Amino acid sequence: QVQLVESGGGLVQAGGSLRLSCAVSGRSFSINAMGWYRQAPGKQRELVADIRSAGNTNYADSVKGRFTISRDNAKNTVYLQMNSLKPEDTAVYYCNAVGLLRGRDFHSWGQGTQVTVSS
Repeated sequence: QVQLVESGGGLVQAGGSLRLSCAVSGRSFSINAMGWYRQAPGKQRELVADIRSAGNTNYADSVKGRFTISRDNAKNTVYLQMNSLKPEDTAVYYCNAVGLLRGRDFHSWGQGTQVTVSS
């Protein structure tokens, strides 16, 4: 089983910064891609950013230039640096990992961490 544990959410004023972390644990697995999604009240979950094992990244238009995703492959950890936060960034942020577990595909989610940006 692969487990994802997120940390780093909280309350911040508009214009501020937060850094989210997500550590993946388990045995006999490899990760192809990791990403961050978010879900605001009454809205569908949406992709914020993802990063492949080779390091190539993808961002939602709404966060380009403000958020940066990175990963430490040795620690199986992905980070999301969020700068210039806006009230519309308020949401529960979920970490996601896709890869192979004992030769089979897996697709796992973290429990979510709340990010609240006040105006």
